Amino acid sequence: MEMLSIEKELQGNAYPGRGIIIGRSQDGTKAVAAYFIMGRSENSRNRIFVEDGEGIRTQAFDPSKLVDPSLIIYAPVRVLGNKTIVTNGDQTDTIYEGMDKQLTFEQSLRSREFEPDDPNYTPRISGIMHIENGKYSYAMSILKSNNGNPDSCNRYTFAYENCPAGEGHFIHTYKCDGNPLPSFEGEPKLVSIPDDMDAFAEALWTSLNEDNKVSLFVRYIDIATGKYETKIINKNK
Repeated sequence: MEMLSIEKELQGNAYPGRGIIIGRSQDGTKAVAAYFIMGRSENSRNRIFVEDGEGIRTQAFDPSKLVDPSLIIYAPVRVLGNKTIVTNGDQTDTIYEGMDKQLTFEQSLRSREFEPDDPNYTPRISGIMHIENGKYSYAMSILKSNNGNPDSCNRYTFAYENCPAGEGHFIHTYKCDGNPLPSFEGEPKLVSIPDDMDAFAEALWTSLNEDNKVSLFVRYIDIATGKYETKIINKNK
């Protein structure tokens, strides 16, 4: 698979929607995750990321303008022991609760489907990072309608073991802008992951469409110790 430039991928797509990037830093010592949200409506754009324990949650920037919280207010990131969960919806909680009961990542998501936002039927994208005894692996999932048909849910899981240094994968909700919005297609895209968290966050943020970007989360986790650093950027301030 060709390694793509994440900057070019984002700069060439005005509306990838919500996106997850998971991988390993160039020096091999850090497990890396990034999650961004975008919005076209006032309700979607009226959000910020805030820290919530070891994870984060979305919050209305101006509570008086919040119309429908059902698909926009959730915890995108939660930590369960040595596992970090990153998703684009409240399936974060579904995965957390399922894995806490010894279900696998894939089994936990069996009870969920794509979002019920006719006519887009936005895919649910999810990631799980597992660090144990100096070893690091991760998996990504997408639950999507069958080419826009809400009667069928297509489920895909991609697992990455012994992730090589400097490599990561990028999955997002929408192939591109449109009405209705077309779902992401294919495998998660192979992208490079640098050592510098601040530089990576800045590259992602500046590459996202200026009108549509809302918030960005980036985390670098030391694979040897489990200690992490987090950076959050919100357009609304």
